[in-house]
Amino acid sequence: MIERIQQMENYYDTLHQWMQSEALELDETIEHKIRALMNYIESGDWLHDYEMDEKGYLPKTLKRGVLSQDGLYNLLSEICEIYNI
Repeated sequence: MIERIQQMENYYDTLHQWMQSEALELDETIEHKIRALMNYIESGDWLHDYEMDEKGYLPKTLKRGVLSQDGLYNLLSEICEIYNI
C-alpha cells in the first residue's frame, strides 16, 4: 500500500508539474501516468488508501498529496478537459 501511494504520488507530482509547464506535449509517458491515476481512483485503491490515512495507519512522514480529496480529481478533470480523454 505504501509503495502504491508513493508511486501514485510521484505520478501526481509529475502531472502537476507538467500542467504548470509551457510545453504540454502529451506523450506515452504522460498518458501512462494519467491512465494509472485514473485506474487508481476507479479501482477503489484510492478510497482504501484515503481511509487508511484517515484512520492514522500511514506514516506521518509519507508524502500524500495524491490522497487529498479534491487535488487528484481536479488535476485529472483539467487534463481530461484539455485533451478530451
